[in-house]
This record gives sequence, C-alpha cells and structure tokens, in this order.
Amino acid sequence: MTGNRKIGLVLQERDRQLLRELGTMRVVDCEQTRIVVGFNSIRRTNRRLLKLTRAGLLRRIFVGSTGHGQKALYTLSPKGAALVDAKLPGLPLRQSPFGTSPFLLHRLAINEIYLAVKHQRLPRPDMRCARWIGFREPLTHALPLIPDGYFELVADGATRPMFVEADLGTEALPVWQKKVQAYLQLALSGEFPKLFRQVQFRVLIVATTDKRLQHIRAAVAKQTDKIFWLSTFEQIHERGLWSPIWLRPEGEARTSLI
Repeated sequence: MTGNRKIGLVLQERDRQLLRELGTMRVVDCEQTRIVVGFNSIRRTNRRLLKLTRAGLLRRIFVGSTGHGQKALYTLSPKGAALVDAKLPGLPLRQSPFGTSPFLLHRLAINEIYLAVKHQRLPRPDMRCARWIGFREPLTHALPLIPDGYFELVADGATRPMFVEADLGTEALPVWQKKVQAYLQLALSGEFPKLFRQVQFRVLIVATTDKRLQHIRAAVAKQTDKIFWLSTFEQIHERGLWSPIWLRPEGEARTSLI
C-alpha cells in the first residue's frame, strides 16, 4: 500500500483486528480500542490510532468542550473498510449543535456490552460468545423492532440467546412500552425460532442510572415479568457484566446471567 509506505506504517495483525472490529462496532474511543487490540498503555494506543488515521485507514473527530477536555472518536474510512472487507462502513463523524451526537454516544454504549462479551475474560473456561449480530433494519416487515444487538452465549453445552438494549435516557417511556410489546410479540409469534434457530431469548436492558432503570422496569412490569433483565452501566463497570447485578421486572433480588 503506497499510502502506508509514505508514512512508514507497517500494517500489523492488531491493526487489521481493529479495522475488522470497527465493521461491527462502527465507532470507538481510545479505551475501547485498547481493549480490542490488547495494549496495556493508553499512550501506545493513541500513537497507533494516530498512525492509522494519518495512513487514511481511520477517520477521527474530537468531541466535548475544549475547556473540559476533548475525546477523540474513530471510525473506518472507505480505504480502511475496503482493506478488511468490513461488514459495515464507517459512520459520519459530526457533532450536533448541542455537543456529541446522541447517535455516536449510543453506539459507544452498545460497544461496552459488545466488548464485555467478546473481548474480556469470561467467568468460566467453558463459556464463549458464539456470535454477535448488529441490526440496521427491523427484524421483519411485520415486526418494527431494531434491537441494539444480539449475542449467543454458550455455557454448559447450552446456548443462551440475548438481545441488548442500551438506554441513555433519550427515549420516552411510551417508546419503551412499544418495545416491550414488540419483544413479547417476537417471543410468542414463533418468529424468533425462524429467524435465529433458537427457542427462547432474554432481553438485557442497560440504563444510565438506577432511577432510569426503575422507570423502565415499571413499564416492563406492566406487561410481563419474563424475558427482561435490567441493570446499569455503572454496575457493569464496577462489578462486571457476569456478576449478580441484574434485576427482573418484579422482585428485588439481583442475579447473574449464568
């Protein structure tokens, strides 16, 4: 690659790994990049991201207030996407008039769950993530539901399918009521086995605060006490995705996913 040689970049397997993962994650910050490529140093990660950006394989935007410190976000350039035949192209990187685009923030939040499932140590050696699916369109024409993500966890020889919903507090509760209805329709209509070749599923809802979690939980509990598991990003950061941090629509006992 002539462009790479001009700046002395030797493309490494870690670089290709990041580019491939961006075909799923769409946008990353430095810390998420560090987890994907396995670097121990933030400084080393930033240097590599800068080289990939200068080589034209990544695009970058700085978000946040200059006075309060800015953060760099990265996505695939067309050149980077073509190099690894990425599943999805890079995202448009732009700020909204009110700061960082809510879409980009939502995408970063989904990535936190993805990284916990795919790139961080699982609690048992017999566990593995069989697949992760992202969605850009409704599951079916009759079911206008676009989940934030879906993965299959294999443990004890059994597959546990789980949808992911990352809530940043921007959706009104009536929207959540419709989502709950849609997931219940998916569970009861027979469409889920047709689409995913599995029998049952869970829906993991991750909220920004306990207060927000309780509001969503109450909306879910009006329709069902099944399927849904709820927690917060703070709980995941402090204790880990696989810890007993999950609430069901009813009851106060926190349980683990496995």
